[in-house]
Formats: sequence, structure tokens, C-alpha cells
Amino acid sequence: MSSKTIALYFQLHQPYRIKRYTIFDAAHDHMYFNDEGDGDTNNRLVFKRVAEKSYRPMLTLLDRLSEEHEGFRFTLSMTGTFLEQAEAWTPDVVETLKRLVARGNVELLAETYHHSLSFFYSRREFETEVNLHREKIFATFGVIPSVFRNTELAYSDELATWIAGHEYKGILAEGWDGALDWRSPNHLYKASGTDSLALLLKNYKLSDDLAFRFGDRNWSGWPLTAEGYVERIHQSDPSGQIINLFMDFETFGEHQWEDTGIFDFFNKFVAAWSRSDNTFATTSDVISQHSPVDTISMPEVITWADSERDLSAWNGNALQQEALKHAYALEAEVVQSGDKELVADWRRLLTSDHTYYMATKWHEDGNIHAYFSPYDSPYDAFLSYMNVIRDIRWRVMQHRKVL
Repeated sequence: MSSKTIALYFQLHQPYRIKRYTIFDAAHDHMYFNDEGDGDTNNRLVFKRVAEKSYRPMLTLLDRLSEEHEGFRFTLSMTGTFLEQAEAWTPDVVETLKRLVARGNVELLAETYHHSLSFFYSRREFETEVNLHREKIFATFGVIPSVFRNTELAYSDELATWIAGHEYKGILAEGWDGALDWRSPNHLYKASGTDSLALLLKNYKLSDDLAFRFGDRNWSGWPLTAEGYVERIHQSDPSGQIINLFMDFETFGEHQWEDTGIFDFFNKFVAAWSRSDNTFATTSDVISQHSPVDTISMPEVITWADSERDLSAWNGNALQQEALKHAYALEAEVVQSGDKELVADWRRLLTSDHTYYMATKWHEDGNIHAYFSPYDSPYDAFLSYMNVIRDIRWRVMQHRKVL
């Protein structure tokens, strides 16, 4: 078997969930994201729970593996909303991340500060969020990312053109069959419409073995062993050079609970991969060590969510479209108000999770949306969101009166 390189990428993100906010709260209560009340929308409790189940044990494991295996390298990206909450409620998590980054085997990626889909709704807001994120990463870790990852891997040729024009050398995207045709995601590509922007494509089948299927006892591949996974990787594409395994960090301990054996599996997998001629790499390593084998064009937006792999997870129904329309319609007056608290609250409303909770899909996609949602139904998510929009609009009107 020919040697291969694995590019591991983990996304760290937590939204500010909206509490159950009624029409009677509008114009009176401006605390939409409080840390009290119901457990499912109590951001402090949720964050601390996930830190205990996922962040701390997985970061500890990554720290140890980095010491034990000289060639172990991986990539992280983290939203501004994640970092804000970690700094407030689990500062030890931030310190561990700083230690990992300082060791030099971890790359951090650029993205939007608030995990928004603003590129497709407001270019000005998108650019502001990218700048805010870069400033936050530099202030926290002392590094400036050179590879970009858009929210939910939402990618298109138009985005690639923007990224290429802003001094980034690479971007991540979903290796979706519809865009690849006969080609494999296991190579480095060039983004269409750019001179040299590197395009790294997620191998969704192998990534989803861990992110979604690992603990499923009805899956034909269960139980997945470290040696079995190494074999699956080699058999998936014998000629492939790079295996891009992209997934949420919370895969470890939160989505796949500890009792599934996910931590022990990952420990053994890294050891098994490191014993061979195979290597681990960051996204920048891949770009520097490989040349693009072809150009990939994605004229329509492709994401890493749901069976359609488009934006319908966030804007596919009337509820989501209405929410997005009203949120972005407030942009100019909110920003011009100069009210820092108002601007901060409005930006937190742009986080993609809010409209994700409003999805009304069926079957497996619907089950996944429901799993992540803290609300009883998509309609409850919509009502709380729109009631907050009403209050944001009321606050904007107060600024008009002052002027």
C-alpha cells in the first residue's frame, strides 16, 4: 500500500442560544442570551457540559498524542462565539488550546467570527466578521491564519474568488460527489476562477464514519477498530495522496459519547497510523507538500450539511427565509447606531445555528436538526427568534428618537 497523508481538521463552535423569548418580552427584556433559566438554552450550563464531556478530555488526548508522536499534526478552527464562552466559563480550555498551538504542530484557520452565512447575504458584514475573527485569533494565540474555512464549509466559486483576493493560500470545502464527478477528494485541487488558491476537499465518507456512524450498532462497519479504519482509508482510494478528515470537535465525547469507545479508538488510530510510512499534516502542510492535480468548479453553493449539501439546512423553508430577511434588513441601522451592545446582540443573531433549529425536514436530516435544537419544535425556535428581532427593531427606533 502506498503511503498517504491524513489532514485532520476539527471545528470548535458554540452559539449563543436564544432563551424562550415571548412577544411580551419585546421592548422590555433585552437579555436574549442569558445564562440562567431553562437548561437547554442556558449557554453557560451547555458550554460547561460540553467542556466536561468533549473539550477537556479530547484536548488532553491531543496534548498527549502530540508529545508521544513527533509527526502528529492537525488543524483547528474556532469561532469567536466559542472563544468568548470558553474565556468566560472554562478558561482552562483556552489555556490548553494555547499550549497546543504554541507547540507548533497545530494550525488555526480563518473563518467568520459569529459562524454566520453572511457571505451570501451581506458582503460588508462578512468582511467585518472575517476581520474580527482574525483580530481575535491573533490576540489570543499570536498567529494569523492563512487558510480559510467558511461557516458549515459553505463554498462556491464566488467565495473562492474573494478568498484568493485577500491573501489566503487555501480554503476547505465538502468533497461532494456532484461537484467532483469522477474525481476523488483525496488530492489537492485548485479553486476555479483563481490563479493558485488551493482547495482541500473533505472525504465525507471516511469523516462520517467517525462523526455520525461510529457508535451506531446497526452500521455494517460497527465496531470500528483502529486497524480496520486504517484499512478502510487505504482501500477507499489506492491512488489518493491526501485524506481530509473534517469534523466537529464535539464528535469526541458529545456526539459520540465516551462509552462508545471513541477516545480509546482515536488514541489507537493515531498510534497505528504513526507506526507506518503514513503521515499527519496540517492544511498548510498539504498545500506546501503537494501540487494541485486539477481545477474544481462549484458555481452553486455546496455545504457539508444534510443530504442536499446546499444551504437548505438554513434557508430551505419560509420560516428560515423570513428570519434571515428581517435579520439582515436591520444591518445598516444597527451598525450606524454605534451602540456596541446592540451591534453585538444583532451579530449573535446571525449565527447559522438559529435558522438551523428552524428546519422542517423529515427523515434522517430532520432527526439531526432536532438532536441539536434546544427547542421543542422549529416553530418555537422561529417565534423566539422573531420576537428578539422585534426587540432589536424597537431598540433601533429608540436611537432614531435620540437623533
